[in-house]
Order: sequence, then structure tokens, then C-alpha cells
Amino acid sequence: MSDRERSIGVFDSGIGGLTVMHALMAALPAERLIYFGDTARVPYGPKSRDTVTRFSIENVELLTRHDVKAIVVACNTATAFALPALRDRFELPIVGVIEPGARAAAAATTNRRVGVIGTHGTIGSGAYREALTALAPDVTVVSRPCPLFVALAEEGWTDHPAARLVAEEYLAPFRIDGVDALILGCTHYPLLKGVIGETLGSSVRLIDSAEETAREVGALLARRDLARRGDPVSEHRFLVSDLPEQFLRVGQRFLGGRIGGVEVARAGAA
Repeated sequence: MSDRERSIGVFDSGIGGLTVMHALMAALPAERLIYFGDTARVPYGPKSRDTVTRFSIENVELLTRHDVKAIVVACNTATAFALPALRDRFELPIVGVIEPGARAAAAATTNRRVGVIGTHGTIGSGAYREALTALAPDVTVVSRPCPLFVALAEEGWTDHPAARLVAEEYLAPFRIDGVDALILGCTHYPLLKGVIGETLGSSVRLIDSAEETAREVGALLARRDLARRGDPVSEHRFLVSDLPEQFLRVGQRFLGGRIGGVEVARAGAA
């Protein structure tokens, strides 16, 4: 198989990275994708940097056994904690979700005040703040964890009174802070764009890291002459480390019923 024909490997701690998968499918329809959700060890957000890095290395090792041509780390916590270690260890091009989102936010803000929401792990890492400061030192970054958004997204309560109550509690302080761009720093959060946008108002630009990451992957493939040039791909592979039936049930909401089947694979296993 030529390099162009090989698949792109995508991994997340569980289901949330399917928003990145969805964006990749839309932006790069000719590419073959293989997704791994580490559902046996989810969530990564509360875990230590060392543990998340070890899990991430094992996830990439699993995907390399499927002869992938590039890796997308479709998890904000894994990107924040493990991306440098992954790039040091593997020769494959590896794209995370933080740098693309930070670049889009730096370009979008006019008053130079950017908000970031994510898991405790992502926010605690300071990765978005560091990326934004490196790109635009004049930007003020306001970050807050919003952990309940994950459960709401997985439950399908994306347009529910409970989601509106939680959003108001989490996001009202951002109105006081005066941010005009907000990074959705968890891959579950794009499912709640409607509620988040209603809560903050039209003056705040929502930055979807999934969409920005898909654009970054497309540019990388073009630079390295790795882009597949065939017909659009109708089916992709989905692997999980546990609970395939639950992944299939919830994942259909993320991808609009575009998961044909789910295989079980163990990260760290030979």
C-alpha cells in the first residue's frame, strides 16, 4: 500500500474525540480513518501527566500496528500532557487539538480577551494559555473547567433545561470577563455549541478545536504529499478498549449514525 493510501489514526480517551472524527470526515472525505477510543481507561481528565502520557504512547503504538500514515490526538488532556513525548518517540506526523484552536482564537479575538473551557486536566495544564501567549503575547486568557458538559453531551442532553442551567452557572463569569472568543477545549463541547452560544450571546465567537484540527491535518497531508486522491470513503474503522455496545449507542449521536461496527482492541497489548 502506498503512503497516500494508508489510514489516519485518531485516538481519544473515549467518545468525545468523535467530534474530531466528524470534522475529519467532512473536511477530508477521501481519507481512510481508524479511531481508537480508550473506553476501558476513560476519563483522562483527572489523571496525572505521567499516566496520561503512558496511555497515549500505548494508544499510538496500537494505531501504528494498523499501518497509519499520521496520528491525530483527538483529546485535549492527552494533547496537553503527552504531545511532546509522542512527537519525540514516534516518527509519524502527529497533530494535537490545542495548537489549531489557539491559532484560531488568536486570529478571531478583537478585544484580545479569550476564554477557554475544558476538563480539570486540560485547564490545570495551562496548555491553551501557553499556546495563546506564544502566538499573541497581548492576549488575556481566562480559563475555567466545565466538567459536567461531558456528561450532558454523552447523555444527549444538548438542548435540555439542565444543560441551560449548567451553562449559565459555568459561563456567566465569562460575560463579566468580557471575552469575545471562547475555545471549546474539550472534544465533547461542540455538541453543546447551541446552548453555549445562547448563554454567551452572539458577540462571543466560539472556537471549535475539532474543525481547526481537521484543517491542520489537511494542510499537513498536502505539505508532505500524503493526501489520498481516490473516491470518498464511506466506511471507517472504530476500535475501543471496552464497552463496544455503549460506544456504538452513544457514538451514533456524535456521528449521525455513521458507525457500522465497533471492534475491541487493547492498548498496551501485543
